[in-house]
Amino acid sequence: MILENLSNSVRAGAAALALVVALIAAPAPIQANDLLIAPTRVVLNGARGTEVILNNIGSEEAAYRISLELRRMTADGGLEEVEIPNDSEESALGMIRYAPRRVVLPPNQPQAIRIGVRAPEGISDGEYRVHMLFRAIPRPRPVAAETEGAGEGFQIRLIPVYGVTIPIIVRHGNLTATAAIANPRIVEEDGVQAVGFDLSRLGDRSVYGEVTVTRPGVDVPLARARGVAVYAEIGSRSVILPVSEEFQGSLAGPVRIQYREPDGAGGSLIAETEAVLR
Repeated sequence: MILENLSNSVRAGAAALALVVALIAAPAPIQANDLLIAPTRVVLNGARGTEVILNNIGSEEAAYRISLELRRMTADGGLEEVEIPNDSEESALGMIRYAPRRVVLPPNQPQAIRIGVRAPEGISDGEYRVHMLFRAIPRPRPVAAETEGAGEGFQIRLIPVYGVTIPIIVRHGNLTATAAIANPRIVEEDGVQAVGFDLSRLGDRSVYGEVTVTRPGVDVPLARARGVAVYAEIGSRSVILPVSEEFQGSLAGPVRIQYREPDGAGGSLIAETEAVLR
C-alpha cells in the first residue's frame, strides 16, 4: 500500500508569511507499535503553528526522541534519505521550530509537540518540506548473570529501534497544482494481481489525496488507498494498489480511477480517468 502513509506557536520572521494557517487533510492517526500519532501530516500556510499529539497506548512507560530529517520522493513513490541537501531543503530545515525534542510517556498519557515556522525574510515562493522523526529510545535492561558452564567470549543482544515519520509542509505564496492519471494497467507478481497507473503532477506544490478504483455496476471498489502523494520534487510517480481477494483473476475490463482531496480538505476531484484494464 502506498501511503505515504500526515496537521499544525511561533511568530514568523517574515511579514510575507502572514497568512492564515491551513490545516489540510488530517488523516487517521498513525500507530507504530505502542505510539499513536495525530495528525499524520502537517501543512502550514502561514506564520502560526500547530501541535502534533503523541499517545503511549502501551502498558509500559516509553521514551521517544524527536528530530527532523530530509527525504525525497522517488519515481515509485518511496522516500529516500537526503545525503546532500539543496538550497530549498536547507531552508526547510532552518525554518521549522519544535519542542520538546525528547518525551517520556507513561501509559495512556498524551503529549503535545509544538510546531512553528520562522521563515527567513525574502524567501522565494514555493513549498518546503521536512519529515519529523519519532524514534523510540530503548529501555535499559539488566545484564543477565553469567551462567555456569557458559562458553568463553561474549554475547550480543540486538534490540530493534523503530521510528515513524510524518511530513511537515510549509507553503509560501499562491501555489497551485494539477494532476493526471495515465497508463492504467493490471500488475501481477507471484500470481497476485493489483491495479497500477502513473500519477503525474504539474505546478509548484505537491498533491495529496485518496485514490478509488471502481467498476460500472459494482458497488464495492476494486481498490482504494488514502494518503497518496506526489511531492513537489518529482513530476510523476507510479502507483500500485492492492486488490482484495474477491477481485483476483477478474480485474480485466472497464474501470474508473478517481483521485480526490481528503474529506477534511473538501473532497474535491483532483484527477479522473476511465479505461479498460488488460
